[in-house]
Amino acid sequence: MNSLPALFISHGAPDLPIRDGAVTHFLKSLHQQFPKPKAILVISAHWNSAEPTVSKAIQPQTIYDFGGFPDAVYQLNYPAPGAPALAARVISLLAQAGIPCQTHPTRGFDHGAWTPLILAYPDADIPVTQLSIQYHAGSLHHFQLGQALAPLRAEGVLILASGSATHNLWEFDSRYDAPPPDWVRVFDEWLAERIAEGNWEAVLNYRKIAPYAEKNHPTDEHLLPLFVALGAGGNEVKGVRLHHSYNYGSFSMAAYAFTGSV
Repeated sequence: MNSLPALFISHGAPDLPIRDGAVTHFLKSLHQQFPKPKAILVISAHWNSAEPTVSKAIQPQTIYDFGGFPDAVYQLNYPAPGAPALAARVISLLAQAGIPCQTHPTRGFDHGAWTPLILAYPDADIPVTQLSIQYHAGSLHHFQLGQALAPLRAEGVLILASGSATHNLWEFDSRYDAPPPDWVRVFDEWLAERIAEGNWEAVLNYRKIAPYAEKNHPTDEHLLPLFVALGAGGNEVKGVRLHHSYNYGSFSMAAYAFTGSV
């Protein structure tokens, strides 16, 4: 098997699977773009811990870590099996890189995991585990996490980093198809251009140099998974934008693949 990519997916709001639009069509076709993974490692913006922590759950539960959405959203379920063997491999790889990693015996799938997976791999027949991010740590820490995890791609594991290319809940528009304001578009295109040219130093330092960085990301957590995918991308740091659209005005639904050799 050729190496699988490291992906960054903007997962949007929890109601994404019951919506219809460009990003749902993209996610439903994602499985056609790459070989079927043996297992999936999700790095979600919605699991924070003091140190990297990986789930050893055998049958992870679907977590509804939100409120205020239609009843249909709370009926969604993603019954994929857990991946304790992959969790053990993650621990080993991080240890080799000198990065401590804890385990969680029962951690399930938060909506950063199941929102894209329920569309991309609806059969739920691929083992999945999650690795946490560290809100207090910066972009370089998460880039180094990705570098340590890069060998998984050659082992048939899909590294799926799930966050949001832009994420300002205070500027959230209640209309699902609301157009993005200029400050969202400008930042989104800046990010796309830097990724396309392989300027990882600019991406890692986005908060200091990107236009409207703080307005698009008042806090870092939804962009931190991107740095994991970037680090796991291998020796070619240029990324390919797989999808580009907007939801609720302030959410870029951009997705990227990083496919350098490992």
